[in-house]
Amino acid sequence: MRKKILSIGLCSVLSLSIAVGVDTWTVRAESKQHYANTTALKSNGKVKVQEWKGIPLNGLIPETASDATNIVLENGMTKPIYSTDEAVIENLFVETEIDSDRDGKRDRVSIKVYRPKTEPGIKVPVIYEMSPYRSGILDVPVFNVDVDLIPAKHPGNGNGRGGKPFAIAEGQAANLGSLGNYYVPRGYGVILAESIGTGKSDGCPTTGDEREILGTKAVIDWLNGRAKAVTEEGKEVSADWSTGNVGMTGTSYNGTLPNAVAATGVDGLKTIIPVAAISSWYDYYRANGAVIAPGGYQGEDTDNMAEAVLTRKTPQVCKDVIAELKAAQDRDTGDYSDFWADRDYTKDAEKVKASVLIVHGLNDWNVKTKQFAQWWEALGDNNVPRRLWLHQGGHASPSGNNWPQLQNRWFDYYLYGIENGVMNEPAVDIQREDKTWSKEANWPAPGTVSTKLHLTGTGNDLGALHLKPVPNQPHNTQTIIDDPMKKANTLIANPELDSSNRLAYVTPDLSSEVRLSGTPKLSLRASIDRPVANLTALLVDYSGSNPVIVSRGWVDPQNLHSANRSESLVPGRDYTFEWEMQPKDYVFKAGHRIGVVLIASDYDYTIRPKAGTKITVTPTRSEITLPIVDGRNAFNQ
Repeated sequence: MRKKILSIGLCSVLSLSIAVGVDTWTVRAESKQHYANTTALKSNGKVKVQEWKGIPLNGLIPETASDATNIVLENGMTKPIYSTDEAVIENLFVETEIDSDRDGKRDRVSIKVYRPKTEPGIKVPVIYEMSPYRSGILDVPVFNVDVDLIPAKHPGNGNGRGGKPFAIAEGQAANLGSLGNYYVPRGYGVILAESIGTGKSDGCPTTGDEREILGTKAVIDWLNGRAKAVTEEGKEVSADWSTGNVGMTGTSYNGTLPNAVAATGVDGLKTIIPVAAISSWYDYYRANGAVIAPGGYQGEDTDNMAEAVLTRKTPQVCKDVIAELKAAQDRDTGDYSDFWADRDYTKDAEKVKASVLIVHGLNDWNVKTKQFAQWWEALGDNNVPRRLWLHQGGHASPSGNNWPQLQNRWFDYYLYGIENGVMNEPAVDIQREDKTWSKEANWPAPGTVSTKLHLTGTGNDLGALHLKPVPNQPHNTQTIIDDPMKKANTLIANPELDSSNRLAYVTPDLSSEVRLSGTPKLSLRASIDRPVANLTALLVDYSGSNPVIVSRGWVDPQNLHSANRSESLVPGRDYTFEWEMQPKDYVFKAGHRIGVVLIASDYDYTIRPKAGTKITVTPTRSEITLPIVDGRNAFNQ
């Protein structure tokens, strides 16, 4: 999250042919939100699309069909007709409804408005990006992770990052940033804002809770006449140039805030495009009760994040707020608590009125894949119009596969109400390991079946994974000795060799390719020789000498029944530990082997206690469940 992410670059004239006849523009009524305000005629579950000045409309934005609109389409998308040299640029402050720095005054957020110079009476929708990173990221200390784990007190109660879009590129006149350069000429306003406690904004950073959300929401309220904005000189300014229809986007933290604001159900927010975004901060800094680092930022937590973006003047006024984050985040138990519920947007998915285009890298180990998977599922459960775009990159903005055109068409559809077929296409675009793309109806892939693989093994020899159940051998056990200083990539290598620090199990060579699509789940029967430990499972693609970690999963064994509640464990007693790994979509090629490697601590992600913890595993009472397309049949082809 704190790494600098390149902004989405949209800088070329784009074209997209839509092969639809003038008289046959129709679109499915996808959900209750999709056509709540439509003025078009419905028949047999479809909407007969109306035209206005030759532009096909989907009925979502009735005001487009008026003299207040001035746009031109080219190849089905809004065409550049306004000059960036003549763009109106305003630096404003929007008053929020919060006082996060407790100075007795409402916080104000700093915004920069870019909008086309239009004729009087013309109104435009807005593409809006809020960021905590615009004034830089501070180098702050993080937590030491080379410390002992803390046993739970019985029974336990459970209380326990995106570039600088303001920058001006050298050698470009009237540079409005990547979003402004692309969308202002096409008839959109663009707003870039600074989150509370950062840059010129008031307040204190609070890492994703209600205060930060309301600070972000205030800009949408201003665009719809519900909040106040002033110039740097204090003169009040209205947004009478805007239709009040807003789309939010951004990458990483900048993409997380659109999720958060959409979960408030704020009027005026029509759509969001969250890229590499968080849907629950618990799953960014924790996993199944374990304290887990975001990839590349071992030791970071919510308080460090807030300190890193605390770039406002007089940052000392936020000292108490930062201290409260540190106390409430609870690194001792790692339990899910009210603190984390306040930063969990999935629980409020029923409030979402905006459509959502989720974009995520399948190899993102910073904002891990659970973030998109659980948000996608929650939105689907609540009939929110949605699409999903999965690429093979890591924590980064997307490129290729006509991504700029898709984003353009998406905003046109939901902010201008242009019928361009974007919601008639399959819901999921997914990039495969060979960089080719395919479209699918849903995710996980249709035809995915939960498929159990059973473990067998003896001593520290290489074990096996079996499709068929195996005889129970409760006295046949294997052991892992924790060495937190050994990295996972070292521990997965040479699985046929003995290692006291890991257990490995593999399938036979695959006779044909096997596709995994969804969330792997592990059930492990084991005992631990002390009250607390780390448990880590690695899903590995074995081929030759270059094994690949496909997925990881971590658990605090003390969270035996729930992430909400740690329980004390009796050393030496057998328990069944169950936990989910990170969701993935991955194809194991023919001739490869699917492997499961069990370790204790994971150097790059978990707390690293002193070495020596002994975990005793009963393999025949353990299994992994994989979401496999075509299930068991995939292994028999």
